[in-house]
Amino acid sequence: MAIDTNGTSAGHSISFEKFYNTVNGKLVTTAKSIHGVNPSTLETLPDVPLSTEEDLNAAVTAARNAAPGWAETPLEERQKAVISFADALEALKSSFADMLVQENGKPLPVAQGEVANGAHWLRTQAGLSFPEEVVEDTDDRVIVTRYSPLGVAAAIVPWNFPLMLACGKIAPALITGNALIMKPSPFTPYCGLKLGELAQRFFPPGVFQVLSGDDNLGPWITGHPGIDKISFTGSTATGKRVMESCSKTLKRVTLELGGNDPAIVCEDVDVQDAAQKITQLAFLNSGQICVAIKRVYVHSSIYSEFLNQIVACLKHYLVGDGKQEGVGLGPIQNSLQYNRVKAFLQEIERAGLKVATGQGSLAPAADIGKGYFVRPVVVDNPPDTSHVVVDEPFAPILPLLRWDTDDEVIRRANNRPWV
Repeated sequence: MAIDTNGTSAGHSISFEKFYNTVNGKLVTTAKSIHGVNPSTLETLPDVPLSTEEDLNAAVTAARNAAPGWAETPLEERQKAVISFADALEALKSSFADMLVQENGKPLPVAQGEVANGAHWLRTQAGLSFPEEVVEDTDDRVIVTRYSPLGVAAAIVPWNFPLMLACGKIAPALITGNALIMKPSPFTPYCGLKLGELAQRFFPPGVFQVLSGDDNLGPWITGHPGIDKISFTGSTATGKRVMESCSKTLKRVTLELGGNDPAIVCEDVDVQDAAQKITQLAFLNSGQICVAIKRVYVHSSIYSEFLNQIVACLKHYLVGDGKQEGVGLGPIQNSLQYNRVKAFLQEIERAGLKVATGQGSLAPAADIGKGYFVRPVVVDNPPDTSHVVVDEPFAPILPLLRWDTDDEVIRRANNRPWV
């Protein structure tokens, strides 16, 4: 059911009180709705649409109708539209950042940085060129390589950086002349829906659409024969299912999945400087980053000093509601991930691993508030086979491990199980 406005009003003002799908240039509701939860307070956030297969079909039809015209639009005009979209997003930086804090839980400065980075990604990718390359030009034949739109693309966005990673999918799809359907995470749908609303001011109807939904919507998208390309960011387990689903219609697919990234600290580093940087890169966004440092191998000659520096750095990281001034670590974003993190903490205790955070119990930090709070945990030299080393916590949990020789640490850092 359409509402009155189609999002083409002048200026940059957008209300963050009500949330709609964007389909064929209009803001639309659905028969049923769902809602998110503020992970810091566990308060219920506003209702968002619960899309059905019929809603997806309508969006795909609109996208397929819009794609040819958008593909024929000169590249310079597509680039200009994306840049204007970036400018409008930046003008609404404060509102989007406040919404990010509510739906994701991250500290306000991190949320503000995410909005700024999202706008930067839009602008930077809008500056890309796609020159034709003459591979061969002879009397017999001319071979030219050129970039052609695929048609209709779909972007499935995760909950950890719901705005920035959305922008990282929006710009490439639209600049290269494709129509795009975006699905935000059901845990963090709010900024994504508002990106769709804002975008209607700059793109023709059907070129950029956003659908909110539950776990059913993703498989409907990946299996839909009217969608030509999937860009997915999320867990490795879900990525496998996405690839399997896409294979049935031979869709092109790009997967950005989890990681268990190691850092190797050598004996000649500036220990204090390296510890500060690794602390930041391991615990930013409460460790909920696919490319965050997840394991740190420290040379034995500086191990104790380095461990002490990490613990000293963490003493300055305040855990709490992202709206609170000075907070460095917000909550775990959702209940499913929070329960997974609690299982990691329980396994650390059950295995008798040594913890060196200096911050007390491994229990979740219920004393901070009723949200999904966990204090940062540093595990002191656990076995390479321990759960916290082998698997990605995606949480403020960091194992430090000793090493002695180059060959040894390279082997251990690369000794990952087959996915």
